[in-house]
Amino acid sequence: MALDKIGIAKRIAQELEDGFYVNLGIGIPTLVANYVPENIQVEFQSENGILGMGNFPFEGEEDADLINAGKQTITAKPGAVFFDSATSFGMIRGNHVQLTVLGAMEVAQNGDIANWKIPGKMVKGMGGAMDLVGSAENIIVAMMHTNKKGDSKLLKECSLPLTGVNCVTKIVTNLAVIEVKDGAFHLIERAPGVSVDEIRKATAGDLVVPDHVPEMKIED
Repeated sequence: MALDKIGIAKRIAQELEDGFYVNLGIGIPTLVANYVPENIQVEFQSENGILGMGNFPFEGEEDADLINAGKQTITAKPGAVFFDSATSFGMIRGNHVQLTVLGAMEVAQNGDIANWKIPGKMVKGMGGAMDLVGSAENIIVAMMHTNKKGDSKLLKECSLPLTGVNCVTKIVTNLAVIEVKDGAFHLIERAPGVSVDEIRKATAGDLVVPDHVPEMKIED
């Protein structure tokens, strides 16, 4: 069966490494903080000026004074630090963030990402995503494989305004784990119970499929 948002977050948490500084975008990426493996230590950063974000708060436990760059309420771990946006973006632009996890509306097979604007809808700008995709060397996208109409979000070319060019390294969807390299999508893992044919049908871009595609291992 396809993964839900929590399943996607749990799978991305497996990509964390001890000592990483990690930036989490709004939406599904924020949930990754709840599933850090017990044997490692990572620090979550938000571009509005916090290093040391904790778990995503449960309903009723929110503190309105603690928010991330997307104005979502967050928690802070003991020892967390707060600083101005200039310092935060200096950290990002200086390549001091080892992993960035973002949501997306579309990803192209060459690694382009569109995650900030739908034509005709008013937005104030793409915010810190522009700096994140321009500076980070390891960008994982967390998203559903298709949109609400059932159309693929993994495309040959993005149709929406781009956030960044040739920057996405890996995608984790409700159906699969996909690596982006050599101008194509490379299938690495499939969600439990999901077939390779289902993933092929849901992928509009070029999909490279190896002889054996293992199922994701998601802990309860």
